[in-house]
Amino acid sequence: MHPALFLIPVPLGDTAHRQVLPEYNLDVIRRIRYFVVENVRSARRFLKKADPSVVIDDLTFCELNGHTPPEALSGFLEPLGRGESVGVMSEAGCPAVADPGADVVAIAQRKGYRVVPLVGPSSILMALMASGFNGQNFAFRGYLPVDAPARAERLRTLEARIYSENETQIFIETPYRNNKLMADFVRLCRPATKLCVASGITSEDEWIRTLAVKDWKNSIPDMNRKPALFLIYK
Repeated sequence: MHPALFLIPVPLGDTAHRQVLPEYNLDVIRRIRYFVVENVRSARRFLKKADPSVVIDDLTFCELNGHTPPEALSGFLEPLGRGESVGVMSEAGCPAVADPGADVVAIAQRKGYRVVPLVGPSSILMALMASGFNGQNFAFRGYLPVDAPARAERLRTLEARIYSENETQIFIETPYRNNKLMADFVRLCRPATKLCVASGITSEDEWIRTLAVKDWKNSIPDMNRKPALFLIYK
């Protein structure tokens, strides 16, 4: 295996890895000794579950999250300079997409290292696939502002884009604020605007539904603390 920075997807929930990840990913994982991860504990748990023969104590983990100082990132790639591969994993889904792993990938690209994305579940793309919305022109907007007036202004601006640019808008929220975001969609968006809610993708409790905003008013689900994505379109 040629040395590379491998971007390793992780199941989105408590899902058997064989249900969402190809066997090739395991072949790659078995050959890597250095990992850059969002959370060391969950990374170890995933690796051991994926292959019980993996000897965790033989592996080196560098943690990359909101607390990691920027000056530490280059050191995470030192094994690549010695001809050894490095794996990048987020806590769930595809690394480097709405994930701090993108910072390490950017350094690898600048240094000319080989970067290899592996196949795996992306909640953003899977929600878009199941929504019935425009999959040729879309934007992932991440989090809306927490401040109520700024949040309302931003949502109205992005809703306008679905009509002026034919562009699907995709959002995520901190799970404990999901219900507030749902209420904002119903209160602020046009009645005819369509809203898709995608929760627990690939998990046993997966739930994906698309309705016009006016039809959500009488059927708002309790989304408190449930991982979810929200999409709007015309």
